[in-house]
Amino acid sequence: MTKKIENLLFLAWAASFTATAGSLYFSEIRDFDPCEMCWYQRIFMYPIVIVLGAAIIRKDPKAALYSALLSGIGGSISLYHYGIQKLDFLSESAPACGVVSCTGQYINWLGFITIPFLALTAFIIIFITSIVILKQSKGAPTK
Repeated sequence: MTKKIENLLFLAWAASFTATAGSLYFSEIRDFDPCEMCWYQRIFMYPIVIVLGAAIIRKDPKAALYSALLSGIGGSISLYHYGIQKLDFLSESAPACGVVSCTGQYINWLGFITIPFLALTAFIIIFITSIVILKQSKGAPTK
């Protein structure tokens, strides 16, 4: 595995770790109750930390396939969640989400940065990095 692939694996892992720590900060420190869609995003984000952490230790770039899949699905959920928060035509048809509304915004930094936006950003970083790793590792020598 090349140094570039190792660095990309670490970048994807760091994004997933930061997103996981951020979600735990918002729920456990700031006491923001996650809505149902936030839980689904967590379901796809949290395993990426473990998968990519193991990939770094084992020097296994093939794990990027799993992180690409998990981040692609999680990113789709985040994009929809962000859409129902910010787009009127989507928020009007948003499904009822348990006790906490999925259209609610605990944070709204600079008028557009919400928790689903932060998750989407992390999922995009992980997805793009995973795809680059997969493409780079096809022609890279293995140890």
